Amino acid sequence: MKASYYGRSAAVLAIGALALTACGSDNPTGNEGGDSNGGGGESSVSGTLTGIGASSQQAAMTAWQNGFQSANSGATVQYSPDGSGAGRTAFLAGGAQFAGSDAFMSDEENEESKEQCGTDGSLNLPVYISPIAVAFNLPGVDSLKLDAPTIAKIFKGEIESWNAPEIAEQNPDADLPDTRITVVHRNDDSGTTENFTEYLHSAAPQDWTDEPDQAWPSKYAAENDKGTSGVVNTTQGTEGTITYADASAVGDLGTVDIKVGEEYVPHSPEAAAKAVEVSKQVEGRSEHDMAIELERDTTEAGAYPLVLISYHVVCSQYDSQETADLVKAFESYVISEDGQKTAADSAGSAPLSETLREQATAAVESIKAQG
Repeated sequence: MKASYYGRSAAVLAIGALALTACGSDNPTGNEGGDSNGGGGESSVSGTLTGIGASSQQAAMTAWQNGFQSANSGATVQYSPDGSGAGRTAFLAGGAQFAGSDAFMSDEENEESKEQCGTDGSLNLPVYISPIAVAFNLPGVDSLKLDAPTIAKIFKGEIESWNAPEIAEQNPDADLPDTRITVVHRNDDSGTTENFTEYLHSAAPQDWTDEPDQAWPSKYAAENDKGTSGVVNTTQGTEGTITYADASAVGDLGTVDIKVGEEYVPHSPEAAAKAVEVSKQVEGRSEHDMAIELERDTTEAGAYPLVLISYHVVCSQYDSQETADLVKAFESYVISEDGQKTAADSAGSAPLSETLREQATAAVESIKAQG
């Protein structure tokens, strides 16, 4: 994902003063004996931790909040799913201790974060890996096979009906109606939009020439709504619609198998994880930053490259030991095997690989108090 693609939400969220009263500890995991799995043990942290950001994480965040708070009776984790752009803006303004974001921090944003996070700036921790589904409402049709150029033309409005030749040729066995296609896109700054447009730009460069962005291109404006739930609800309510959303949220909508190499691959946690495995971390970042450059045009068999990696953006340094301990305790649980299983059970996400978990653990352990 290219750092230069990130936009900036215009509105800075005004967040009230937060009462952080965590007890400093050499073992800020939230459990005795260093157990960070969120289950059992005597609470070692307390206070209120506030995050703002990606709506794609909402189901997983609810599970993480419940798991962490059940093991730490004095701790509260608040999360407002206002979108990736809003989350990063609030984080940079000092209105949240972490941001949930479907796009990692740009170089410019990381430089700005040094005002809140000290000389090393922010860290991008991958916590949630999930396919983005191309989902549609077409009664009697549960799935379709489409290549990236066809998807690009649909979302540009160049393919206007469901029985168009480009769709019919790839789905000879489908009973396609002549229903008009209605595109539904996000109207807020969205990491999901950025991931989706990055996929189109990389996998169908001749058909989608616009640079990836968190804002949907105004020249392709169509039906729209705010947040993951907004576009899914609009699509569910109108026959002939198509949208893009975190796969965990699309419910009973039909979904697209996308063409990768010579085969069509349906979305699944396993296929999303495989796409991440063949990708590389962004070069030139700090030792513990884990921003990942996804290979959207991969031809790897079984990989589903229309995937989002949602991050928790945290400070490498916090202004107090209490805050640092609370952040470390929560993120240790989130990236733990138990935390990742909890998210997978609740949201259908792909758990972090052992390699990524080890790297994320080292990153969390590196968080410290300023001074």
